[in-house]
Amino acid sequence: MNLDQFNSLVDLFFYQAKKQNPKGIFLEWLNQSGRRSFTWEDTVLNIYKLSKTLKQYLNAGDRCLLVSENRPEWLISDLAIMLANGITVPAYTTYAENDYKYLIDDCKPSVIILSNNKMHKKIEQIIKNNNFVKKIITFDEIDNIKYQNKYLNLNSIIKNKLLETDIINNLNLKRTSPACIIYTSGTGGDPKGVVLSHGGILSNCQGACELLKPLLNKKTIFLTWLPLSHSYEHTVQFVQIAIGAKIFYAEKIEKLLDNISEAKPTIMTAVPRFYQNLYNKININMKKQTGLKAKLIHFTILLGKKKLLGLKMSFNEKLINFVVNILVRKKIKKQFGGNLKAFVSGGGALDKEIGEFLNAIGLPTLQGYGLTEASPVVSCNPFDKIIVETVGPPFKGNKIRIAHDGEILVKGENVMLGYWNKQEDTNKAIKDGWLYTGDIGEINPENGYLKITDRKKDIIVTAGGDNISPAKIENIISNFSEIDQCMVYGDRKNYLVAIIVPNKEIKEQKEVIDEVLNKVNKGLTQVEKIKKYYLVKESFSIENGLLTPTMKIKRNKITEKYKNILESFYKN
Repeated sequence: MNLDQFNSLVDLFFYQAKKQNPKGIFLEWLNQSGRRSFTWEDTVLNIYKLSKTLKQYLNAGDRCLLVSENRPEWLISDLAIMLANGITVPAYTTYAENDYKYLIDDCKPSVIILSNNKMHKKIEQIIKNNNFVKKIITFDEIDNIKYQNKYLNLNSIIKNKLLETDIINNLNLKRTSPACIIYTSGTGGDPKGVVLSHGGILSNCQGACELLKPLLNKKTIFLTWLPLSHSYEHTVQFVQIAIGAKIFYAEKIEKLLDNISEAKPTIMTAVPRFYQNLYNKININMKKQTGLKAKLIHFTILLGKKKLLGLKMSFNEKLINFVVNILVRKKIKKQFGGNLKAFVSGGGALDKEIGEFLNAIGLPTLQGYGLTEASPVVSCNPFDKIIVETVGPPFKGNKIRIAHDGEILVKGENVMLGYWNKQEDTNKAIKDGWLYTGDIGEINPENGYLKITDRKKDIIVTAGGDNISPAKIENIISNFSEIDQCMVYGDRKNYLVAIIVPNKEIKEQKEVIDEVLNKVNKGLTQVEKIKKYYLVKESFSIENGLLTPTMKIKRNKITEKYKNILESFYKN
């Protein structure tokens, strides 16, 4: 499919809906207490009905805040907002009240769509005294509403009959029209609202469809579990539409493995933290094996890596690889529903060792690179030529160049329209059409593959003037199953220290962590070695504000929380 022919994401959806069996299940929520499914026909009708209602409260370009867990109504609402000429502003369900206040004050939505009582309680006090929110639409029934006339329930909207005159054909939308404002997750400072265009997301979908072509069939299934409020998963939902896939929505992260077994996805998207946890769990289980099982696992990894790197195998190795395909890799795939053709990793750097391991054991993992400001994908490894330590070649239509200081610059239709209400920040980020990503990288001149080597903003500069990547060291440390999380500290200091969250199951933690860090330090340069550390019981989480919704550590917040401890390491 050529996505250049569409003016908007709405056009894409209705084009695809006409091609599908109207009675075929399109969206299904694996929520045991409120399980529901929507056919393509249901989805079309619900979008039209909701859009008709929204038109009463939205002028062209008005914002609509969308606060919900992943469920079918999310996609329906997103498209209905766009069809009504509004701009979707997705927000994480994990935000605290102050976060919502910042977003609402910043984007001033005319309408707020939210899912349930829990979400409503977080924003109730914020919205009751403002005069710009005209209507609040809820998916579930809300308790104790004081201002009844300000609320509508989605069920009451979709029960209405749809008349021919209610069908909206929005011809005003262009590829340059704003589709959404996605706020960056804020690893440091206040989030910025990134304005993405219909054309930018469509351009991303075109690149993704070409990349995924070898993996697709008539029954392609996705399991969506990353927050749809994140630019990565937000764009993925339009990729799912473009290929006519069936979409399952996971109940919650705690039920993810059960949901995978039920949905039997063809493709799954996730962030590096997910793969890191998966790597540790599989590794721990594999290390427990003895005898023949241990030998089979050894050959699975050894020969899998050989194949991945394109190294020649002897006749005996080919034979053994055939055997472990059946006895080991097939069993591993069965744990993920049996139909999984690929994982796609984005939203951060995937450790090379983890990438090689997952590919070797029969779980092809395609690492990509992007950022919200690029709609969000810039590049990705193709299925038939994975080079693990890279993030693959750029998507068609994306141009990449490396600045004199190593910063990655991106140009293309996928580049954001700008930051909402922040012209100065926009001018700093986009110069002569080039987006300055803040990431450091290099391009292989032979194959055009991009490699990320650093994060410009996160570089530690020691007192001796050495530039060090804390993320690189944190990944190495966290790859040990004995350690759950860590943060490296030492900007303008004489040496590096760390805050470490150990695995709760590890006994004699101090001695075990000492051993791990001794191993880690042996592989690091003198200036990268961790000299001191502090163990904490409380994990870095979204709830305590130390982790972003996409599971990246909030370096400034952790530093602030443990400032006294960190500084004490440098006192004589």
